[in-house]
Amino acid sequence: MVFNILAKNIEMLTDLRPKITAILSDVDTSIEARLQKICKLLKDSVTYYNWVGFYFKNGDKDELKLGPFAGEPTEHTIIPFGKGICGQVAVSNKNFVVSDVKAQDNYIACNLNVKSEIVVPLFLNGANIGQIDIDSNTLNPFTNEDVELLEFVNAQVAKFL
Repeated sequence: MVFNILAKNIEMLTDLRPKITAILSDVDTSIEARLQKICKLLKDSVTYYNWVGFYFKNGDKDELKLGPFAGEPTEHTIIPFGKGICGQVAVSNKNFVVSDVKAQDNYIACNLNVKSEIVVPLFLNGANIGQIDIDSNTLNPFTNEDVELLEFVNAQVAKFL
């Protein structure tokens, strides 16, 4: 039973890749609108993705600025480097998967229902220019397939920035 659920989850995550490529290939649509469509697609397609958004480096400042997102609005539209999971990824340049946000000392709560988070940096010409951030109301839902999907998303997005 568990194997069947995992297999279906892997298949579903894999099936999203051509849809993401198609959204990004629509050059008649602004990049912001395309990123918004990707956020909505991911949130609507993956049951445990309750909030999906992009944060980008805010000019020359050592902070992130919220870009397109899907889910409940957040008051965290600016995040200083080093603060919270997103701010830590901006400094470390490494993926960060948090199985249980309550176990993190440096966590910024965007919503009281969030139990897990995954943040994957977005690189352009070797520089970390932002990230995709996923919040889940499910404890420990993320797998390697989620990481691979989000790395794919960011690699594709970088081609159009």
